[in-house]
Amino acid sequence: MDAYWTIIDGVYNTSLTLFFFILMFLMFFIGRKGLRAKNRYGGVSSIICGVCFLIFGFYNSLFRFFPYPYNGFMIWWISFNLLLNILFSMTIKRTKTKMETKSLGDITSSENSKKSSILQRYILRMTKEDPYQEDITIKMEVIRKSFHLTGFLILIAYYGLFLIPPLAQIVNDSVIVFINQVKPSYNFLWGAISDYPYSIGDFNAVIGLTMFALMASLVFAIISDIIRIMWGPEYSIFNFLTKSMLRNKERNAAGPQIYIITGFIFSYMLYMAGIIHISAFFAGILIACLSDAAAALIGRNFGKHKIKLRNNEVKSIEGFAAGVIVAYVIGFFLVGPIYAIIGAVIFFITDYLPAFTADNILNPIFIPIGIQLFIALLGLPVGIF
Repeated sequence: MDAYWTIIDGVYNTSLTLFFFILMFLMFFIGRKGLRAKNRYGGVSSIICGVCFLIFGFYNSLFRFFPYPYNGFMIWWISFNLLLNILFSMTIKRTKTKMETKSLGDITSSENSKKSSILQRYILRMTKEDPYQEDITIKMEVIRKSFHLTGFLILIAYYGLFLIPPLAQIVNDSVIVFINQVKPSYNFLWGAISDYPYSIGDFNAVIGLTMFALMASLVFAIISDIIRIMWGPEYSIFNFLTKSMLRNKERNAAGPQIYIITGFIFSYMLYMAGIIHISAFFAGILIACLSDAAAALIGRNFGKHKIKLRNNEVKSIEGFAAGVIVAYVIGFFLVGPIYAIIGAVIFFITDYLPAFTADNILNPIFIPIGIQLFIALLGLPVGIF
């Protein structure tokens, strides 16, 4: 790589580091805002996210998350999402201004008519009543928990599915084919193709592009969530696309999707640094995704024996049992029967004991670390195969 592209590489990498530090300050500000608004759960959880972003920034400055040009691709993705969210917010602002010129009766009567646009109906739903609810319907709970299935997408991105190779490898091979087809344009924007870091079928690409997918998901979710907190829920493009119902825990605080993706990235960073086993990572994130979903859905539908947690939240014994059983089954297949017990126990502890911290961020961090600790202590084979 010649001197010019080395400088460009440094600019992109420094920009990514600064992005994490900016997120850190924003999460600390949001966390403080949540604490002042008596939302200790959301405030503390947001601050923990800020600490993670601080660590991400230092890690990127010292070791790098991505080689060039993927650090540049990520900066372009961040810029695209910033622009998209700003344009969406401006559109919402203009639509609100037009709606305010009409009488409330006219707007309400046309809410379900063809004259009422999708944006108008969305704005009414977000502003006419308080969008933050203490309890949400089972249907919305199912929709919210369906996002936890993204853990499977990470698994497929890394391992593939039956005869299908890892999605990250397919993406890398496709990128190589594409940049060779547009060689002059690529050379102008990114430098020599010979400096592209991966080759066809390179497993290092699987490792790097899996992290790229995780980071890209975080960028898409967190920019929209910061706008929701700072300006109002109607300005969030994530809320608009998912039609999600917000809970009181998300008032003046980050949403659960931010917590869980941040936890994923933190644990995967430890894997990239050679600190934890890849099976411990996947056991942790799948337990965090599926066990939490199982506990919530079983508890909501079949929970009869209620218990009050330290944070005054009410859950059920049936929900806890479902979560722990699913955690053990996942751990059994990924890390083996002994380490599966560790994963299930940590899931129970992080789900039951913390008073003011989201289990969505604790589970994907502490379960892989806990399993790895016992792998180091016991030295038993990982997995059942």
